[in-house]
Amino acid sequence: MPSDSSLLRVTDLTTHYGPIQALYGVSLEVNEGELVAMVGANGAGKTTLLHTLSSIRKASSGQIHFDGRNITRQPPHKIVAAGVCQVPEGRQVFAPLSVEDNLRLGAYGLRKEKAWVEEELQRIYNLFPILQDKREQTAGTLSGGQQQMLAIGRALLGRPRLLLLDEPSMGLAPLLVEEIFRIIRELNDKGVTILLVEQNARAALGIADRGYVLETGRVVLADSADALLADEAVRKAYLGY
Repeated sequence: MPSDSSLLRVTDLTTHYGPIQALYGVSLEVNEGELVAMVGANGAGKTTLLHTLSSIRKASSGQIHFDGRNITRQPPHKIVAAGVCQVPEGRQVFAPLSVEDNLRLGAYGLRKEKAWVEEELQRIYNLFPILQDKREQTAGTLSGGQQQMLAIGRALLGRPRLLLLDEPSMGLAPLLVEEIFRIIRELNDKGVTILLVEQNARAALGIADRGYVLETGRVVLADSADALLADEAVRKAYLGY
């Protein structure tokens, strides 16, 4: 049921790649302050959903409301300006630029004064001390886990009201996955509203408040994270037991 505290509300969203339909009437809701997980197998449409929310991929039909405003047809830069920032799959840092320049790009659209940017940079360095240590290095020389921290930090420089995370555990060693998910939970505890898209259902639902299961472009289950972790069908399909 829709909630008065809804920050993001998606209703009957469909998306196509040419003649191929990728999303079929997807509806979901993220309330202010929540950490919501969207889990599903590779090819389920999770990244397409985030791209549609960010207007990188245009919706074919349906509506996207953010903070009560219809943003379905808004261009990507206006969606970012409204407070929706995405950490893309594969991190996509600017490899030839320094770590600090990558971070500064996250605040570019805000047009804030230099002192504000410096203060925000320090906030990110406090969250990710390794980035401060390596701030003059080119981003392409960082490890996968460090690049993921950089991509998250860059998005946080945009001061998001809603943070979209696309497969943050992809390609990382188990210990790094654990660290990244600890950071995601910490960010949410500090008040950042998060929609987390993940193939690693156990890790994602383990830190989420609620979850949705996406299969072949359709939401097939929606419940509290604890209920989904206990669901026999979810356990067999996504948790391996």
